[in-house]
Amino acid sequence: MSLKIDHITILVSSLEKSMGYYNQLLGLLGFEKVKEHVWTDCDGFYFQFNQARSDANEYQRYGAGMNHLGFKAPSPEFVEQVRTEMLAAGFEVPDIQKLSGATALFMKDKDGIRFEVTYYPPGTKIVD
Repeated sequence: MSLKIDHITILVSSLEKSMGYYNQLLGLLGFEKVKEHVWTDCDGFYFQFNQARSDANEYQRYGAGMNHLGFKAPSPEFVEQVRTEMLAAGFEVPDIQKLSGATALFMKDKDGIRFEVTYYPPGTKIVD
């Protein structure tokens, strides 16, 4: 038996500045806000956001710790919709990438925490 992940806690440098990004992104990905700084998939998984300590090191791309969170999209159009709506909400969003048949969007919040939203066609390997 393996245990199911029930939550991820993300520390941000400023709750005030960061939550607009997460409110937009998590809503687009189908999560529901259940209280201030807490979102759920309504199936027992939660994102919780807290204020980081000001004396802690910034997140570094290849440093120890979480590299990114990946979400499996239902279609390539869904990936494009997420990009379009994040851009419309005023966030910096890179171009969509085509990777071995997959349609991938890699974004990061103002603290450098990275998110991937990818559509994998049938038969495509999801993780390496």
